Amino acid sequence: MALKSIKANKIRSFLTMLGIIIGVSSVIVMVAIGQGSTKEVQDQIGSLGTNVLTLTVTGSDVTFKEEDVEQIQDVDGIEAIAATVSGRVTVKNGINNTQVSMIGTTSSYLDVRDLQLQSGRFIADLDHDNHSKIAVLGSDTAQTLFGLGDPVGEYVKVNGTSYKVVGVLQSVGSSLGTSGDNMIIVPLSTGQRLASTTNIGTTYVKVENEDMINFVSNLIERTMYSIVGDADSYSVSSQKDLMETASSVNETMTLLLGGSAAISLIVGGIGIMNIMLVSVSERTKEIGIRKAIGAKRGNILLQFLIESMVLSSFGGMIGVGIGIISAQVFTLLTGTAITYSVPVMLLSFGFSLLVGILFGVFPANKASKLDPIQALRYE
Repeated sequence: MALKSIKANKIRSFLTMLGIIIGVSSVIVMVAIGQGSTKEVQDQIGSLGTNVLTLTVTGSDVTFKEEDVEQIQDVDGIEAIAATVSGRVTVKNGINNTQVSMIGTTSSYLDVRDLQLQSGRFIADLDHDNHSKIAVLGSDTAQTLFGLGDPVGEYVKVNGTSYKVVGVLQSVGSSLGTSGDNMIIVPLSTGQRLASTTNIGTTYVKVENEDMINFVSNLIERTMYSIVGDADSYSVSSQKDLMETASSVNETMTLLLGGSAAISLIVGGIGIMNIMLVSVSERTKEIGIRKAIGAKRGNILLQFLIESMVLSSFGGMIGVGIGIISAQVFTLLTGTAITYSVPVMLLSFGFSLLVGILFGVFPANKASKLDPIQALRYE
């Protein structure tokens, strides 16, 4: 009977379900996008290495030199350490020139940051000792300056001074909005001269065992405090800390997006209630006849409640289908990663069913309370 009633008023039933359809599909799409971006950020951070600690000196008046880095290297549990200085430089080859990030570092940087060479070699300890004017190019920088040619053995001008290209790195892509390929790596001593500072800015520490990361982090913090003497002038962070922070931010965003989309489910529920109230008014005479031939209050209540539930469950099912298709279309158009959540789909459908029950109770109750004699006389 509920299905027959819905079939008899197809357009009205569809418009009633529309609020539920939009609500359910919005929740699925929003949560899929939110969880997809969370996973993407976690993968990007994870690719930087989960056994790597980043030691950053933040105090402007703090001096942190190479000999201080050597003290950090003596800490137990450290496999390799790479001190860096950074800055921006202009690199030129003939008529091609570009502004890139400059990193001055040691031979261990390649292993610590888990980078691969495309061609040539990386910086050696001898290059650092000799203040050699050599450079390793990021893949984007090499392409900008040399096109498809091999830059190894060629010379480039860095801030007007000639440097020999000894290697090219393999592409690492973008991480957290920053390209890892648009850079030039030089020996630490040369980088200090280019950046006009002898202070070490960031030091990357590779830990022997991932399980020791917190233990080693505490030891480094203690050593740093003995060197610098001010806990606010440095920070030691792991990729795990970054992952937790990024996940926390993204989860809050997903919750907000999902919550705002869920509001349209409630609006859809109000739509169902309004239509059911109209349906009760239209079918007052029918209710009177049913009551006159023996239908109890519970029968009438159940009839209208089932009608409301059928509307909301149909709307929920269509909404889940549209939500999955919409998320797929979104990822095809934008290239953004999405992650479907089966519990969220089930929850959205369950919520749409609950909305049907809650907002169907009032009209159903009104119909069941009608006096049969008054209902039969109703025109």
